Amino acid sequence: MALKAVPVSQVPYIDQFHENNALYNGEDDVGERRKMATFILKENKFVVMGHRGSGMNILQSCDRRSKAIKENTLCSFNEAAKFNVDFIEFDVQVTRDGHPVIFHDIFILTQEEGKLIEKRVTDLTLEEFLSYGPQNASTNVEKPLFRKTKDGRIFEWKVDEDDRFCTLEDVFENASQSVGFNIEFKLDDNTSYKEEELVRVILAVLQVVFKHAKSRCIMFSSFQPDAAQLIRKQQTTYPVFFLTNGGSEIYSDIRRNSLDEAIKLCLEGDLQGIVSEVKAILRNPTMIAKIKEFKLSILTYGQLNNEQEVVHLQFMMGVEGVIVDFVKEITLAVSQFSKPVYAGKEGLSLLEKSQLAEKRTPCSDDELSYFRRLVPELIHS
Repeated sequence: MALKAVPVSQVPYIDQFHENNALYNGEDDVGERRKMATFILKENKFVVMGHRGSGMNILQSCDRRSKAIKENTLCSFNEAAKFNVDFIEFDVQVTRDGHPVIFHDIFILTQEEGKLIEKRVTDLTLEEFLSYGPQNASTNVEKPLFRKTKDGRIFEWKVDEDDRFCTLEDVFENASQSVGFNIEFKLDDNTSYKEEELVRVILAVLQVVFKHAKSRCIMFSSFQPDAAQLIRKQQTTYPVFFLTNGGSEIYSDIRRNSLDEAIKLCLEGDLQGIVSEVKAILRNPTMIAKIKEFKLSILTYGQLNNEQEVVHLQFMMGVEGVIVDFVKEITLAVSQFSKPVYAGKEGLSLLEKSQLAEKRTPCSDDELSYFRRLVPELIHS
């Protein structure tokens, strides 16, 4: 597999305009829409996002980091913010009574009268949802939580540092102001949604966002193609990204099955970029240039993003940012390999900084050769 190193001067920084906080329903030209809701180049900054805060919980893992802090909680979000992370990524669903809450799984798995039962999050009221896990009031009884792995195994959801469930409004009010939000609309892969249901969910989330966002950087994302396009139709203040595993799993909706289809979806819906499973990019690195040719941004997610070498390689290839679980380790590594070449040189103009960056060689031939050997082993492991 041939990998192409991209000069650091071409690696963009993700930033946003916040020109208005109102739902946009009018027509406009493409250039103006891009200006209102897209990521722009700035100082060659490579973006790191904390996955579900400071990392998702993998209860079957032997690595204690995967069970350190309850994912998608205020505790996890504020722990991630202690490090040089640009965004936190989290999952939003809307309860039966219309409240956006933070939770990844489609079902809550609990125990009642000695039996394990599943309850769909979107079938619960807000009060019912918040009754699971740790409670603020000492008079409330904590309902136990379990989790099912993809292979069907069930584990009690125990972590070193637990925290209560929270709403989207809680996150805006209590998460550190130093981080942006990557808000993923979590929808059921096995459900066929009508447009009116998707719009109901989207508007419930947007109502909270526009009320509380202020100057915080926000982006939206979704694996559901129709939802991603509808989010864009309902507002143009914040960028919308399409999530895809790039063909690692095959769906009946062909729009989900390749990076080429993801590009087509983004162009049709005027979305701002793609968040791809990292293996799809490593298997076909030429897609990075193709995505950028259409003026789309490219981020990645996946467990390989917890490998410093893989993140470094993506930095050199031109990927604009990564979603990671091991926030402390990856932010430290990124701070080392992404230092601007003009660091410590005071008084340089933007033109002088740009000229210095263009002269930088991102890595040696030996380093690139090492990465080329490493990647095939990782993506097939």
